[in-house]
Amino acid sequence: MSMATLNILLPTPSTNSHYFNANYSQSSHNVYFNTNNNSNNNTKLHSLPCSHSLPLLSSLFVQTKSNPSHKFSHMPTHLSKSEALSAGTGCSWMQNNSMLQSGEGCPDLKQGLVCSAIPTERAQVSSVQDLFAFICSGPLIDKMGFSKEKIGDSIDKWIAYNSYLCRLFQLNELYLTFPQKVRFFHYYIPVFLWCEDQISQHVSKFKDGEDIPPFVIGFSAPQGCGKTTLAFALDYLFRVTGRKSATISIDDFYLTAEGQAKLREANRGNALLEFRGNAGSHDLQLSVETLTAISKLTKEGTKMKLPRYDKSAYNGRGDRADPSTWPEIEGPLTVVLYEGWMLGFKPLPVEVVKAVDPQLETVNKNLEAYFDAWDKFIKAWIVIKIKDPSCVYEWRLQAEIAMREAGNPGMSDEEVKDFVSRYLPAYHAYLPTLYSEGPNGSDPEHTLIIEIDDGRNPI
Repeated sequence: MSMATLNILLPTPSTNSHYFNANYSQSSHNVYFNTNNNSNNNTKLHSLPCSHSLPLLSSLFVQTKSNPSHKFSHMPTHLSKSEALSAGTGCSWMQNNSMLQSGEGCPDLKQGLVCSAIPTERAQVSSVQDLFAFICSGPLIDKMGFSKEKIGDSIDKWIAYNSYLCRLFQLNELYLTFPQKVRFFHYYIPVFLWCEDQISQHVSKFKDGEDIPPFVIGFSAPQGCGKTTLAFALDYLFRVTGRKSATISIDDFYLTAEGQAKLREANRGNALLEFRGNAGSHDLQLSVETLTAISKLTKEGTKMKLPRYDKSAYNGRGDRADPSTWPEIEGPLTVVLYEGWMLGFKPLPVEVVKAVDPQLETVNKNLEAYFDAWDKFIKAWIVIKIKDPSCVYEWRLQAEIAMREAGNPGMSDEEVKDFVSRYLPAYHAYLPTLYSEGPNGSDPEHTLIIEIDDGRNPI
């Protein structure tokens, strides 16, 4: 597979290359392009509205340089700057031409920003690896069973989804950096397509006219690895493609401040249960009630509120947010994105957990009730795999430093160390089984395990 080109921008491709031949239709305002393999004359015609195709296809051949000034318009999204930074990444892959550099955060629920499609300066075009080859080189393609033909058939989706993500993260399509292209084309878009396929399989099980319950996808991933940002991106893609979705975190089910105080008093001397986090610190009844109610959002007009947790209450000890502030969702709901650092953890023999940390014995006992409260509601799983739990500390530290540099409250380095130390025993005990056997009650046919590197990219 050699270089691909846009014939309107680049030199004529060699006789044995794959390339895109793009033509503009004035009547339909569409760009029609074919993925052409000269070796066998197989040609597939695709079309996409010009507003998506031209800027995005051009971005594949742009040599990144200094950024032109951007003009923005409004589009509803839902992360504030502090939330984006605390999503576990510090948004490092967005640096150099992102909303962070421009002084803006990930968009707010009511008033987000959209990057204009056309820059004020002409992009410098150079010959680089084409979109098709770049997508096919991604580490998730084989794992997901995406053939080159399937990618070619859906190339218009890849283009459109990248365009949407650029809007969401306030990136100019003509000036994406290589890390940004990797994050979108090798990670977020493949995962979204996998989710779409899982939902299609779910829907196919129901007859016409039957109520179809929302499809719950569980994201089990360590803190700081970017799961919240991933879920944020997927939620946005579902919404802009016309499907109602909802996101919820295990954090939303923490005990109230009063409940935490009782838990702490009942487990004096156990540092793992002194603060919220480990099994035992969640309101499982609230979990069951919420997930059961969500499953019934199958008709127009059905509504409910999702619980939320205020981590800043009581000097950081936290408390359940006032129900008047809980977001409302409305049916018919297509998908629920449910994320958490310990989703899918399985209880282990007592001697195993005590060998890791004697304080885990109580946590392990508490974990026995979590399958019925959480895991049994999940129909498909995405597991983000890390090589070493120690990177959780590094990622959390990066996020807190970014928070402080942005002028927001953040933990000191010592506080970060103490915070992460309360989770590490559970990581060391439960991650090996999670990675080798899958989440509790999971089906391998509906489980995607993604190993990431220190930069939070799939490998």
